[in-house]
Parts: sequence; C-alpha cells; structure tokens
Amino acid sequence: MTVLAVHGLSKAYGGVQAVRGVSFSVAAGELLAMIGPNGAGKTTCFNMLNGQVTPDTGTIEFEGRSLAGLAPRRIWRLGVGRTFQITATFGSMTVRENVQMALLSHHRRLWSPFALAARSHVAEAEALLARVGMLEQAGRPCAVLAYGDLKRVELAVALASRPRLLLMDEPTAGMAPRERSALMQLASDLAKSGGIAVLFTEHDMDVVFTHADRVIVLSGGELIAEGAPQAVRADARVREVYLGSGHA
Repeated sequence: MTVLAVHGLSKAYGGVQAVRGVSFSVAAGELLAMIGPNGAGKTTCFNMLNGQVTPDTGTIEFEGRSLAGLAPRRIWRLGVGRTFQITATFGSMTVRENVQMALLSHHRRLWSPFALAARSHVAEAEALLARVGMLEQAGRPCAVLAYGDLKRVELAVALASRPRLLLMDEPTAGMAPRERSALMQLASDLAKSGGIAVLFTEHDMDVVFTHADRVIVLSGGELIAEGAPQAVRADARVREVYLGSGHA
C-alpha cells in the first residue's frame, strides 16, 4: 500500500532551483533511501514533506490526503514522524520523561500539571523504549547518554505519535560504523513489523546499500535515478555525479 506519493515537486529560492519536478512514492513497510551530493535538494525535499517549506508546484499525498501547505504540527498529528541529523532531546530529563513528553503532546495533554504529567503514560513510554532497546536506561538523564543511545531515544520519541510515515534525516550521522548498522537494522525491523513507510537520507553508502529496499538519487534538484540498491549502484550517471568509481 502506498503511504506517501510525491508528484512533480518543485521549489526555487530566487533564481536557484533547489528542487525540480521530483516524483516518488513510499509503501508501507518499505525503507526508501534518498541520496545525492551536497546541494542536491534532499533537505529541501524533506522540509517540504514535513511542512517547514511550502512547495512552488507539485503534490504531496499522505495516505491519499494532501500535505502541501499544512503546518509541521498538523502533519505530525496526521501520522508523519521525523528524526533529525542533530539529535534534539531534553538533556536534564530522563530517557523515560523525554518519551512521556512526546506522548503527552500526542494525546494533547501538555497542559497537565507537572506532578500529573510525571505519572502519565509511563507504561506506554517504557513499551516504546523496549522497542528501541533503551528500557534499561529509562531512568538516566539524556545528558549522560552516548550519542548512539540518544539516536535510539529520538527514534522512540518519533514513534510516540504512532507514525505511518517516518522521515529520518541522516539517522546515522556521528555514529560509529557498528552503531550505524544496528540503528538502521532496528529501523528496518520496526518498519516491517509495524507497516511503517520510512524515507531516509544518508551519506554512508554501506548503510544505504545494506538496508534500503529502494534508492532514489537527486542531483541538482532533479531525480536522476531510482530503483533497487544494486541497480542504482551500477548506474553510470550515479557513479559519475556521486558515488565515484569506488562504488562500481
């Protein structure tokens, strides 16, 4: 089942065409990687999908509903989660409390008094932490966590809204190679078991070609290739503009 369908997406900043006529789709349970050199238009695409930027032309349909022009908070409430290249958590709060805050927001209860909020959604938060392998560290402040563990907490926070589409912007940035593989395998397992469509950007080609079900490639704001990882790896134009001969 198609969860996200993008058709003819374009965005210009003055005389610079950041994205030009990009079209693609993501199905439930699928991991789609969006790759390309710096300045290819990946971040602009993500920001249009997330509602931070309004497209000039084109359509964005999430489960048949148009997202273009909606505010990020509205898009999040519809079931679109996002993680960021630079992890953002509340360092003074515990791992559990960070997830509880996301759950309070999802259930529209951020107005709750602090004492009540601290007791809210504890079991649900711990269930999410168990899914990402962080339950044993639920009581630790995020400020003392290793970076790879922070990425797992961020993933649990994103899952708090029960997304059917998850946007992951450079999910393994700053992580050691072993941590990268473990995080992306976790994302793949969650996608497959929960029927979540995952779109991610990534510069580590080992991560892309190991974990993505399909790959799309942007260059100069345009979609230049799409398909199975091995087909994209073998594409002459992709090797020329991005991968180089080392990935042939």
